[in-house]
This record gives sequence, structure tokens and C-alpha cells, in this order.
Amino acid sequence: MSEHRKEAPIKVNDRRLFTADGDLRDDSVEESAVAEGRPQVATANAPTPSAQAPEIPASEAPPPPTSSEQQAQHDAYKQSSRDLDARVELSGHSAKDLEVSFERFLASLYMTAMMQLGLMIEQGGSPNVDLIGARQTIDTLGMLGEKTKGNLTPKEQSFIQNALYELRMAYVEVTNALAHPPQAPGPSTGTHG
Repeated sequence: MSEHRKEAPIKVNDRRLFTADGDLRDDSVEESAVAEGRPQVATANAPTPSAQAPEIPASEAPPPPTSSEQQAQHDAYKQSSRDLDARVELSGHSAKDLEVSFERFLASLYMTAMMQLGLMIEQGGSPNVDLIGARQTIDTLGMLGEKTKGNLTPKEQSFIQNALYELRMAYVEVTNALAHPPQAPGPSTGTHG
């Protein structure tokens, strides 16, 4: 005879520190809900702790910053960003050029992989091949493409697909070139006439 147990719902806490706009989240909302005895959000489809990355024992993990430390850090970061933007504007450039967008982030990964493959170099520099780093960067771009599927604009989706195609082809070409370097010209075996 099988036992029928009612499984308790899994409690899901949103532990992100910042909102989508980059502002520090107000964690007092969660704390006040617990203090007032209000139920927290629970879903039956939430991953179990064993499905998540292994947790570091509390004795080995450093303590997280306090809310006041996080707020102070956030405020200092925002102020520093405003100061830098003001200096950029004074130099005759637009601070908007410094803003990070998803497309710029993808382009940064693309450029990083090209440099790791030795196909792009900094001005005055020399090529430096890092195949393991290139593979990890290409895999990161592929993972982003998979994880964001259905949430990208057509332009972003096209960029990821084209970048992955180009980077994977370049990776194969570079690894093949390194595995089979060109042969030095040797003595010819033909007849001289």
C-alpha cells in the first residue's frame, strides 16, 4: 500500500540585490513580510536545492555585505559614474557612448574571442593566441544565445548567430593551422634543365 504524503510547497526567495534598472532592491519588503507573518511566494516548479550549484559551507564563505554597506557601495558607484560622465562630456564626447547595451556586450565578447584567437590585435601589439580562453568565450556567447532564446530582438538574434558562425569557423581554422603548421620550403626534387 502506497503512502500519500502531501509535499510542502517550495519557498522561493528572490535574492537579487539590484532591480532591472540597476537600483538597489529594498530587502526590507521581504523582511517585513516575514515579520508580519504574511506568506511568501511558493511555486511547485521551483528547482530543488540539489538542482542548483553546490553551496559553499557557511564557514568557508565570507559574510555578505550588510544592507547599509550595499547601499553605500551602490551610492558611491553611481556618484563615480556621474563624475566620469561629466568628464567625458567636458572632453567633447557623449556619455551615451559609454552606456552598456546588450548588443555592445555581445560585441565585446566577439572582439574578445577574436583577440584570443590572435585574429585581432591591439594597436602596436602582437598577436597572442589563447585557444582555451577563446573556446570559453565562444561557449559563453553560445550559452547566452540559448538562455535568451525567445527574448531577443531580431537584430540581437542575428548578431549572435553570425558571431557564433564566424567565431566557430575561425576557431577551427586557427586550431587546424596550429596543428598543421606550414612546411618550410625544402630542396626541390625536380630536374633542372
